[in-house]
Amino acid sequence: MHTPFFPALRPRLAAFRSQVERVCHHSLAHMELLIQPRLPPGLLAQAEAGANSRDRVYSVRRTFFGFLYQVLKPDCSCREVVRQIQALFALQDQGSVDGGTSAYCQARQRLPLDILPRLRMSLASAGEKTTALWLGLRPKVVDATTLGLPDTPENQRAYPQSSAQKPGCGFPLLKLVGVFSLNTGMLLDYAKGNKHDHDLRLWWRLLTQFKAGDLMLADRGFCSYVVMALLLGRATHCVFRLHQSRPADLRKGRRLGKNDRLLIWPKPNQKPRWLPKSWWHKLPAQLTARIVRRNLYQPGYRTTSVTLVTTLLDPRRYPAQDLAELYARRWQIELWFRNIKTSMGMEVLRCKTPQMAHKELEMFLIGHNFIRSLMLEASAINHVALEQMSFKGAVDAVRQFSLAIAQARSKKKQQQLQNELLEVMARDQVPIRPGRSEPRAIKRRPKTYARLSRPRRLMKVIPHRNNYRKKLKPAYENRAPN
Repeated sequence: MHTPFFPALRPRLAAFRSQVERVCHHSLAHMELLIQPRLPPGLLAQAEAGANSRDRVYSVRRTFFGFLYQVLKPDCSCREVVRQIQALFALQDQGSVDGGTSAYCQARQRLPLDILPRLRMSLASAGEKTTALWLGLRPKVVDATTLGLPDTPENQRAYPQSSAQKPGCGFPLLKLVGVFSLNTGMLLDYAKGNKHDHDLRLWWRLLTQFKAGDLMLADRGFCSYVVMALLLGRATHCVFRLHQSRPADLRKGRRLGKNDRLLIWPKPNQKPRWLPKSWWHKLPAQLTARIVRRNLYQPGYRTTSVTLVTTLLDPRRYPAQDLAELYARRWQIELWFRNIKTSMGMEVLRCKTPQMAHKELEMFLIGHNFIRSLMLEASAINHVALEQMSFKGAVDAVRQFSLAIAQARSKKKQQQLQNELLEVMARDQVPIRPGRSEPRAIKRRPKTYARLSRPRRLMKVIPHRNNYRKKLKPAYENRAPN
């Protein structure tokens, strides 16, 4: 601070300037101290010209961290984020901020969508550098899931609802195929579409994610000659569960061991619709597949048999039992999707347009990779198995410790709190329960409300809700729209 005529005011003006800069750049979620070292520098900076170049209350940086706070806290409204901004400005005596949510919602719309995938992939790539290999290969898991969207005309056009539901009685469905790292649990990339897009059509967009030395794990829905041939063309191997339509006769082929055979698969006669003709002609006329059948023993349960197909043909380097144990770890992707959809609340997105829904989806995945990166660091420092750490406990710890870290007065205290955060995350462990039965059933009974079988404005409700089952047929009367 240069004050040649008033040297006595120099310390006060310098302190005031640093305070203003801290308020202008301080995010309302207080998580930048944890996530900033893991992000590429400059991505959240204001643009030099055009959109996001003005000095606003809701800057790109503050909007991003506000959005991140919303996905890490289930049912967090935009109003709560605005209240945090108001409290922050009131604390620093920087004037009042409008209490409406319009400015913040407009800032979320201005948030550049192109920087979000770069932030997500930077978190995932940082974790991949510290993981070990499985017999010299990098295992990656692939699976598909669906998400619900608000019932708006824009979402219905982009992601139509199920054909089994009547118009006005369902919700748009977004299908997602994700690629996760088996060692870190981070999402490497994904492809989205609607209910008409087959899983393999979406997987085709992710082919560039598989490089030499990778190993793809997936269920029987991805067991296809075309998929295996495309992966081999990229020097990538695979382990799938054998598709139910393919014969599993282990009396044929070359014998490698008990229930371990090599078979020759010919190229199919019909090209898949999702594969371009130029790629179809490049596929080999045949390929060699290894079929492995193993029994899974669990105390107290019946013996189950699993039949796998793989392109790892060497039985000495890749024993059959190791392949079966590796495929059993594929179930982890179901838990990762559960963490994002159930624990974080991504099962039903809340944005009313496809463009904003895509941003919300990216923010959920960034939040997931951010938490997984902290869990990976806590696992390495405290020597705890990553699979045994609680994801929901890690989210809760990050949300609370971030507030304390932001209020620390020195960098030494901030580092001390960060180390304490990692230790708390490592101590919050879940019990290992192999073979535990967890049926998908609901214990709490729903209320006796009728199902919405027609648009709400056309549906007439009977006076007594307890008699819905008895008076189901005469309850709904047709009436003309207003």
